[in-house]
Amino acid sequence: MEKYIDVLFTRDILDEILIRFQLEKTVQKLGDFENFVFEVYREGTPLVLRITHNSHRKKEEIEAELHWLDFLYKNGVNCPEIIPKLNGELIQTEPAADGTSFYACLFSKVKGEPVKINSHKFNKDLFYAWGREIGKMHLVTKQYQPEKGASLRSLWFEEELLRVEEYFPDEPEIIENTHQLIAELHRLPQNVDNFGLIHSDIHSGNFFYDGNEIHVFDFDDSNYHWFVSDIAIPLYYSIFSCYTNANEDEKTEFAHFFLSHFTRGYEVHHPLPEKWQDQLSLFLRLRDITLYSVFHKKIAPEDRNDRLNQILREIKKRIIQREAIVLIKP
Repeated sequence: MEKYIDVLFTRDILDEILIRFQLEKTVQKLGDFENFVFEVYREGTPLVLRITHNSHRKKEEIEAELHWLDFLYKNGVNCPEIIPKLNGELIQTEPAADGTSFYACLFSKVKGEPVKINSHKFNKDLFYAWGREIGKMHLVTKQYQPEKGASLRSLWFEEELLRVEEYFPDEPEIIENTHQLIAELHRLPQNVDNFGLIHSDIHSGNFFYDGNEIHVFDFDDSNYHWFVSDIAIPLYYSIFSCYTNANEDEKTEFAHFFLSHFTRGYEVHHPLPEKWQDQLSLFLRLRDITLYSVFHKKIAPEDRNDRLNQILREIKKRIIQREAIVLIKP
């Protein structure tokens, strides 16, 4: 989280939000990278409270996210239920000292448990379940109609993290390669079977696993994108987390293993997008760019440790060389 937002987010703001949602004062912080996320309690029942500064999302964007999430929940996708305030409102707005605002939403806690990448559960059965739930989400979303007259979630190219000039203006090669990749993606075909509203960030930190199914949360990055992106992101972060120090052959072997089980699960509910294998590397490269941007945005240079600086060097090298994190073989 940016330092100035940390300063703005006071305990008084949190306490007022807890009162508005009729929650107990005991909280457990779960995360604070892009949003402040807490496990909270109502009559002993654990729930998840997310608090967003308006520099990250407009209220209308959050409303669009919640409208879609509610549709998914009511149509059998494993995702959180939205918990309203007593007056039925889904979002609590709290002013900050500088005149900006924080927006709070409350969700049910999904079933299952987190899966660590070094766990024995990080295996082919999980990869299959992972793909199956994403395929179901894509299928269900094809029937979704946004609220008439309401704001929509953004299109993929409107992502602020693609405004790379703002984050590293002195890196012309990265800026040029980003623009070229965006232009190449714009040339891809779009139709109802390969493009729509997607989660856009379903890595292993954004779901729980009950041993049979995954239960997805954190829809904050949802946008209109190619379905292939929702296939690329799980692979990207699996490689990023598990195979950082592996050689290229080991990465490629894992990618083949992962995708063979993931895509089999995906096809239970939805056919794989046409030419998805040819396009996968483009979306892996796109994630390198947005990750490089978000690290520059959220973490000041003086706060970056040696490990993060090494990660940034590796990502920068791939972006400049126009390489994906892993070589995908047909």
